Amino acid sequence: MKGENNKDIKEAGNKKKDKTGYIIKTVLNSLELLEAFKDEKPELGVSELSKILKLHKNKIFRLLATLEHKGYIEQDPASENYRLGLKSLELGQSFIHHLRLLSIAKPILKDLVARLKESAYVGVIRERHVIYLDIVEANQVLKVASRVGNTLPVYATAIGKSQIAFEPFDWVERLLPEKLQGYTKNTITDRAVLFKELEKIKIQGYAIDNEELDEGIICIGVPLRDYTTHIVGGISISAPMIRTSKEKLENVIIPLTVAAGNIISLKLGYDIGKKFPED
Repeated sequence: MKGENNKDIKEAGNKKKDKTGYIIKTVLNSLELLEAFKDEKPELGVSELSKILKLHKNKIFRLLATLEHKGYIEQDPASENYRLGLKSLELGQSFIHHLRLLSIAKPILKDLVARLKESAYVGVIRERHVIYLDIVEANQVLKVASRVGNTLPVYATAIGKSQIAFEPFDWVERLLPEKLQGYTKNTITDRAVLFKELEKIKIQGYAIDNEELDEGIICIGVPLRDYTTHIVGGISISAPMIRTSKEKLENVIIPLTVAAGNIISLKLGYDIGKKFPED
């Protein structure tokens, strides 16, 4: 059995460049169905989609029902034809927005990392997690492992807390999991304590992850806003505790990280002079 597993792993590695063998036909059909609206009319019926995709009407109907359930497709009640739903628009806007956010943040984070000699991240909140989109790594022998692509809990990360602190109480209540899991002895698992912490973050404008996710790692998180004044993401600096004295944290790391966040928000169109409005 062990030999078979090793063989499977080896074969998977050999197929890394050619992934056609892993394509799921139903998913491919769903994506091709969505793409049909790009080149054809704004609204299409089951029969039209069947001809375009060369699939049976029953299969088209099942694909439409699934995509409609998730909001990527919607049906016109009068014509009974289908069109792209709001989720498709949101997905496209999110992609464009993230590209702009990353392109603006990158040079500013490079300068921040050059000054602090610690790694910096850009992240956004999706559902109950923070997704790390990009990193500028510090040139250090001992450095925090990259989290790009990872999804981590909002309540145990500086970049997550810095964003939810400025959101309405009810929204945060719904966002948080029923039980706050502990990752280290410092993780805040009591909701009342967490909300008190969020109030503090809202006043000071930044969040601290004091070994709450990983032992030996401290992070400073700052929220980012755009011209709509809404939170659109966050940045954070991660550093080993052994290189982070209280004096360095308060006099160097926090002020420079907050300043970098303000510059990014300014470039995204946010009026820093208005401070953070009540949401």
